[in-house]
Amino acid sequence: MALAIRKSSNEVFSFAKWFIRRECRVYSTLPESVEEVTQQIEETKPKRATGRRAPKILEYRHAYPEFLPDPNPKWRNTLREKLERQDMLNRRKQIDIPEFYVGSILAVTISDPHAQGKSNRFVGICIERKGCGLRADFTLRNVVDHQGIEVRYDLYDPTIQKVQVLRLEKRLDDKLFYLRDSLPEYSTFPFDMDPEILPEGAPVPVNPIQVKLKPRPWLERWERQELKGISNIEEYLKEKDRVRRELRKTPWEKYDLMKDYRKTIPIEEQTEIWADVNHQIQQLHLNRKKSSRKRTFTSPKTQLA
Repeated sequence: MALAIRKSSNEVFSFAKWFIRRECRVYSTLPESVEEVTQQIEETKPKRATGRRAPKILEYRHAYPEFLPDPNPKWRNTLREKLERQDMLNRRKQIDIPEFYVGSILAVTISDPHAQGKSNRFVGICIERKGCGLRADFTLRNVVDHQGIEVRYDLYDPTIQKVQVLRLEKRLDDKLFYLRDSLPEYSTFPFDMDPEILPEGAPVPVNPIQVKLKPRPWLERWERQELKGISNIEEYLKEKDRVRRELRKTPWEKYDLMKDYRKTIPIEEQTEIWADVNHQIQQLHLNRKKSSRKRTFTSPKTQLA
């Protein structure tokens, strides 16, 4: 009898202890003062990075647009895109491909396939940058001996030995094909041009220059394109040209959300892609900075009599 009473009392005591713990659990986590509340709020806030502000991952779409896949669903393949990104990162470990935009002046050195051990260097302004993945390419233009020369390079071509940015800047338009019909001084750059180095962390400048076109005929109907980098296009237009331009205007397309969606990659997919390659890109930047800071020293050779 005493054993039964002792067992029942132990069960009641354990149940009461569990009930008190269960009921007082919510109240035990409440802070006792206002200072503790503010301290908890400050601890939950994300900490800001000290020193230089870390770049946002989504800003990579401007500096590295070739990492984004083709928005056309007919050319989408997630496995192929992932393998191509790994190949592109491996290629960037072998050669430094700097940040550049349409309007930047580049110097590209490639190996000559027709002469062993020799290379060619071409300097020009980037008038187009297109393509995605390993099929990305860019076009340089320069005027040499009063003759316009354009060279198209594959961005990840294994014959490219060096890509140097002589002047990092942007232009008012995404493509500069109208330089073919402009005056030659807008496309003439010396091959011995010295590089212009921007301070670290400075924004990329936008060149507001507007070129002047030569008289017609032109290669394209530039008046029907909304171009901001041409200043004298109205001088060569007739009344019928202005009428046809007004008839072919499509001002509603800038409000077409489905058209923009079909031409771009969704933000969710961009975030996933940049999160995949962010660590390796940052590691490449750190390695380039370390190698640029190192100074090579060659011990002097003894002069023999």
